[in-house]
Amino acid sequence: MRPAIPAQKVLRHSVRGQVLDALRAALVDGELVPGEIYSGPALGERFGVSATPVREAMQQLALEGAVECLPNRGFRVLTRTARSLAELAEVRALIEVPVMLRLARSVPAATWEGLRPAALATAEAAAAGDLPAYAEADRAFHRAVLSLTDNGQLVQVAEELHRRAQWPLPGVPRVRCADLVADAAEHWALLEALIAQDLPVVESLVREHFAGA
Repeated sequence: MRPAIPAQKVLRHSVRGQVLDALRAALVDGELVPGEIYSGPALGERFGVSATPVREAMQQLALEGAVECLPNRGFRVLTRTARSLAELAEVRALIEVPVMLRLARSVPAATWEGLRPAALATAEAAAAGDLPAYAEADRAFHRAVLSLTDNGQLVQVAEELHRRAQWPLPGVPRVRCADLVADAAEHWALLEALIAQDLPVVESLVREHFAGA
């Protein structure tokens, strides 16, 4: 039997974008189950919209590698492997570790202090055990850091890799609140190291952060 997705209404403005956000949250939260097939009309009924914005959102998810389109059937959520997750972590580390070290050398402490609200947002979402909210806050924190490079292409690529890294593995228990809290704490520790320009600690924290992911 196809797993049910909790019904939720979507506001009429920016319907496609809101459906896309809702589907991304369902992916992170495990409500869209890997290997299962979902139809546009069925999902549209749950979101209170027509099938068209759902299909458009699903097509975007297909471009992102989350689902595959099945003609006349719907969309299948792709199954990920531990190896693919490890590869994503490796690629992210190759990109972000040298960038973080470069920023640590050049960005003033006051700028890093300005990122504390972003780190706080991850801590609050983690404490609430809200996995989709934490995933969004986590990406926002990394995006804020990488935006200091003034390299839009880098930010875009890193964001896409980060989003893919947040999709759960099939058969793996849901992430515990304590794990989210520990992950969020690494953001605070990283900010402290960046403020102090402690490069060895910055490198160690970033590598451990990706290893834990």
